[in-house]
Amino acid sequence: MNHQAQSLPAEIDKAMRREAAELDRLDGDVYRQFDRDPLAPIVGLGPKNAKLAVFGRDPGKKEVEVGLPFVGAGGQKVREALYRHRHGQPLPDFEASLTVGDDLFWINTVPYKPVGNKAWSMAVKRRFQPLVAALLTRQWDGDRVITLGREAFLWFGIGQPREVRDALEAFWSREDRFSATHVTQLTLDDGETKRFVLAPLPHPSPLNQRWFKRFPELLAQRLADLKIE
Repeated sequence: MNHQAQSLPAEIDKAMRREAAELDRLDGDVYRQFDRDPLAPIVGLGPKNAKLAVFGRDPGKKEVEVGLPFVGAGGQKVREALYRHRHGQPLPDFEASLTVGDDLFWINTVPYKPVGNKAWSMAVKRRFQPLVAALLTRQWDGDRVITLGREAFLWFGIGQPREVRDALEAFWSREDRFSATHVTQLTLDDGETKRFVLAPLPHPSPLNQRWFKRFPELLAQRLADLKIE
């Protein structure tokens, strides 16, 4: 089954491949292990009219193997909570985890796996920002975004006016950041703008000990508050 609802625009695919060719921390060993093209961006996208986008940091080993984002351990936490929210029971299998997300828009700050799963540098994120911003703005009509982790949330300030960046930083320092929402504006290089309603959550990693156990309940509450059925 093809779980990618729309193809990546040719010009963005070409530009991402060009940028990827310059990455010095691209995990070539993992791409070779699964016989995957290391220059092919791992993007899920989704229906243009999707009611919600899930925005993360970057793909991992499982994402390279499958060729889709948010299918590894962290992504499965998201998909499992989505399945339970919709069906009231545990996720039965891997295929169901893919199907349950078919109507959402899935995207990362950088669509390539870094060595050691260490976050890409700000310089790399800046290089990919215009391409990712174009996907969020032009390939998707929605405005509600669940961001996973600090880096995904603060990505919305990259290349933006200082007041936008300051507002994002201020919101992230709030105690209620995982229950309140933040409205921000993303401005593209050509001046086009789009408003987003950000609903941040902690990164669903077992290394994030403070929040890992609470992640399912936090996501369930987000889905309910955002009226995602």
